[in-house]
Amino acid sequence: METHRVQSHSEMTDSPPRKLIIAIDGPAGAGKSTIASRLARKLGYVNLESGAMYRALALKAIERDISFDDEAALAVLAHNSRIQLEPTLGGNRVLLDGRDVTPRVRETDVSEAASRVSVHPQVREWMVAKQRELGVRGGVVMEGRDIGTKVFPDADVKIFLDADPVIREQRRQKQQYPHGASAESMAAELRERDRRDRNRANSPLEPAPDATVLDSTSLSEDEVLQRVEELVAKKLNAT
Repeated sequence: METHRVQSHSEMTDSPPRKLIIAIDGPAGAGKSTIASRLARKLGYVNLESGAMYRALALKAIERDISFDDEAALAVLAHNSRIQLEPTLGGNRVLLDGRDVTPRVRETDVSEAASRVSVHPQVREWMVAKQRELGVRGGVVMEGRDIGTKVFPDADVKIFLDADPVIREQRRQKQQYPHGASAESMAAELRERDRRDRNRANSPLEPAPDATVLDSTSLSEDEVLQRVEELVAKKLNAT
């Protein structure tokens, strides 16, 4: 006689929660990298930095002496590159073709180069495909400039983190002073990145229609994180 085992209530309710795809977009200096990293650690998720991937490609372009304006050459370079992000307690390790380039991609010249490399549609197309591969199974906090609009338009939680430009300049200056950048050069670099990001034809920086916009101008890092956690908790409770 065939029997069927009926699941107990505890078995049905104790199943692990569905892992979300969380997208955090915003301009430079808004605090999205810090918030994404802290949120990922608290959730036990992977923090995927799209910016780190662009910086790795930009570094390779610098090393190969490829013009940041040569879209065709940069696209070929991308297709022949292996970029990996390995989470650690101190943040992601960035591997370029198996080589650890973590400290190097954080430097000012590479950051500036990444902003120029990222405007090209062919480069962004390759990056978007790679980013989707990394995050498709969920359990990720991905931050960047077009995650909620282009990479994961169906992300479970979408946040656009912004701040007053003057405040963002001050934050970026504090981050970059150890590398010897002046306040004036950092402010000019941020304004130029804003201009390129917001005005590029392919995937311009803008909130997704269904994103929650958070202004961090007058909020502490902990306050921003608390608000983001509330949005995530609401989504988890609804699933």
